[in-house]
Amino acid sequence: MSTLVTPFTDRRMAEIVEKVQNGIRLNLEDGIYLYETDDILTLGQLANKANLRKNGKKVYFIENMSLYFTNVCEARCAFCNFRKDQGEEGSYTLSGQEMIDYVEQHIHPGVREFHIVGGHNNHVPFQYYVDSLKALNEKYPNVTLKAYTAAEIDFFTRISGLSIKEVLQELQKAGLQSLTGGGAEILSDEYRKKMRVTKANVDRYLEVHRTAHNLGMKTHTTMLYGSVETYQDRIEHMLQIRELQDETNGFMVFIPLSMQPKSKNANIMRRNSAYEDLKTIAISRLMLDNIDHVKAYFINIGPQLTQVALTFGASDVHGTIVREQISHAAGALTPSGLTRKELIWLVKGAGRIPVERDTFYNEIEVFE
Repeated sequence: MSTLVTPFTDRRMAEIVEKVQNGIRLNLEDGIYLYETDDILTLGQLANKANLRKNGKKVYFIENMSLYFTNVCEARCAFCNFRKDQGEEGSYTLSGQEMIDYVEQHIHPGVREFHIVGGHNNHVPFQYYVDSLKALNEKYPNVTLKAYTAAEIDFFTRISGLSIKEVLQELQKAGLQSLTGGGAEILSDEYRKKMRVTKANVDRYLEVHRTAHNLGMKTHTTMLYGSVETYQDRIEHMLQIRELQDETNGFMVFIPLSMQPKSKNANIMRRNSAYEDLKTIAISRLMLDNIDHVKAYFINIGPQLTQVALTFGASDVHGTIVREQISHAAGALTPSGLTRKELIWLVKGAGRIPVERDTFYNEIEVFE
């Protein structure tokens, strides 16, 4: 880098700057150091340079809609406030027609993707999940179905007796085109024990995405940070994703998800700091050199910090969403969706070029 924002960068940071500048991969120790440093300006500038090399000033968004067929879930993850037990007040399981009725009430012209996740409801058969996609695909054949997490796919193998590959193939026949990134949480089995994550373990999460990639599917991947994990846990998570990407080249985007408290009334000390959120986005960009995009998820970090994140390595601001429920069932204080005009304004306000995309990052319209 020809210029550093901070003139007194220490030797360790200077070594990392030189590595990034010369295309040398960062390792575990580098990543941990970047979390520990207070030189956030150099970190941000470094991530910004790395992103500009990949994407220029383009920042991507999609007109999409989040759908949740059921909130009934057998898992009891410590961080989740979305799940319900069967028969509990507020629990629901929608039929395909009921979901179509909901979509008809809330959809807006231009929606090109349904983002579909939900509970691990073992009171319905696997065919229910297949039929759910089939109903949407028949009614909205021009809308891409990005559906289910790797943890849901693993759950489907247990209730169906099918292999991961067979489950994915059945869902593809019903219209599935891409997997969502959720269910990763932190890719550490020790973390999963502490946080009562009884769904897919680390190996199964990675194997689901590996199988999807081998079937020709491009997918998304996440990291839920801000609870009991260490900096080392976070970096090891990124390195496992990076290793699988080296193998399959199937991930399109990495999405750091800032943990939300279980109550909207939770005080500021129960939330991740803006400093931590920006650091995580920047470090993600630097560690994951083989994934094109890092997403700044406004649902969790807010629109204004999302704008700042666009100069800290992020190149995607997600989409219109319409009505997000999972983070808002916890303590998210952000909008549950933004309009197309608002997303364009948000990106332009950061001095970047908004680009409307489809699920697979094909450009639909560039707003110079």
